[in-house]
Amino acid sequence: MEIKTDDLTGDKIICLIREHLQGMAHVSPPESIHALDLETLRKPDITFWSAWEGGELLGCGALKELDSQHGEVKSMRTASSHLRRGVARRLLQHIIEEASVRGYQRLSLETGSQEAFEPARRLYTGLGFHSCQPFSDYAADPNSVFLTKTL
Repeated sequence: MEIKTDDLTGDKIICLIREHLQGMAHVSPPESIHALDLETLRKPDITFWSAWEGGELLGCGALKELDSQHGEVKSMRTASSHLRRGVARRLLQHIIEEASVRGYQRLSLETGSQEAFEPARRLYTGLGFHSCQPFSDYAADPNSVFLTKTL
C-alpha cells in the first residue's frame, strides 16, 4: 500500500469523497454531518492523503491543523471494495505519525454515534483514542462521539 499526499483532483478520489458525503447523509441528520467537501479539503490547513495499490484507490484520510499543538483527523474513508483489509488502520497510523512529526500534543476527531460508525469507533479506540468533550467549533450532539489521543 502506498500512501501519498493527494491534491483532490483525480476522478477516483473525487468519486470516493462523493461516496463519503453520500454515506454520511444516509446515516446522519444534516445538522450532524461534519464531513468536508472537496473545496474545504483543499484549504491550506488540511493535508489530505490517499492510499493506493497499483492504480487502485483503497481509501483516504486527512489531518487538519487546529493550532500549533492540536490536530484533527478528517475524511477517513475506505473504498467499499477494500473494507476490512487494514486500509483505515494504516491511514490512521500514517496520520498519527505525521501529527507527531509536526509536534502536535493532541490529535482529536469527531465520528458518529450511530451503529454504522461502530467499526470506526473500534478502530479509533484500538489505536489509543478515548472519549473527550467537544473540541474546536463542535457542540455537544447526540449524533456525535468526540475522541482524542495525547501524542
